[in-house]
Amino acid sequence: MQRLPPSRLAPSPPGTPPRRRPRLERSVLVLPSAFTLGNLFLGVWAIVSAARGRTEFAAWLIVLAAIADSLDGRVARATRTGSRFGEELDSLVDAVSFGVAPALVVYFQFLADSGWSWTLSFLYIAAALLRLARFNVVQAGRPKRYFQGLPSPAAAITLVTFPAFAATDMARLWFPERATHHLVVWLLILLAGLMVSTIPYPTVARFGVRTWRERAMTALALVSVVAAVVVPELYFFPVMILYVAFGLVRAVLLGPPERLGPEAVEQNRP
Repeated sequence: MQRLPPSRLAPSPPGTPPRRRPRLERSVLVLPSAFTLGNLFLGVWAIVSAARGRTEFAAWLIVLAAIADSLDGRVARATRTGSRFGEELDSLVDAVSFGVAPALVVYFQFLADSGWSWTLSFLYIAAALLRLARFNVVQAGRPKRYFQGLPSPAAAITLVTFPAFAATDMARLWFPERATHHLVVWLLILLAGLMVSTIPYPTVARFGVRTWRERAMTALALVSVVAAVVVPELYFFPVMILYVAFGLVRAVLLGPPERLGPEAVEQNRP
């Protein structure tokens, strides 16, 4: 057993100021929150860009926000600096970047001239907030193999990358570009419903080189990064819609989440 030095064991004399953390340690502590605030910055930038008519640019900002969101938790675990404060901040930021931002991007791009259709954006925002609130109430604090309901970042990426995919030649083989408006509306409603559902969705597997599965996932991640950079409009939506469909098909084949065992009931991130 590792022994602590006497200075760490003995109480400080009365009047002694509290020991200050080393500068490097303090920097490490704020690193996860820096990624979280970067996520918020990108989400707000997306909202402003959409309001100014740059909806396609705003969509890719939300994708970048999702990447930042995936990094803050990994950094916190790697540096062992996770905290309740960080969890609460992350949840509030996700409400902006993956609830409000994608709903407004779709509104300014497709719904702004359609009277009461802004209520569809409200529906999506409400679903994302309910999803995050449920996570805050029922999270167990232990890593799980499944999310309960579609994660809000996954829903946001799926929604905002669809218009860019719909404009590609590949998409036009399946449906005409003029159908994009109607498909976006139905996609928004579907994603909102999946966020508040109890359908289990698998979490992202661990990366590394210790086991064959970790090595395979690492190699797949590297290939995905290349594809995402080279052909983002052909990569993000197809991959995300497959993830959405996987959860639906699995739920139909296996039934209620309880049949997957207790580890499928809740998740380790919103």
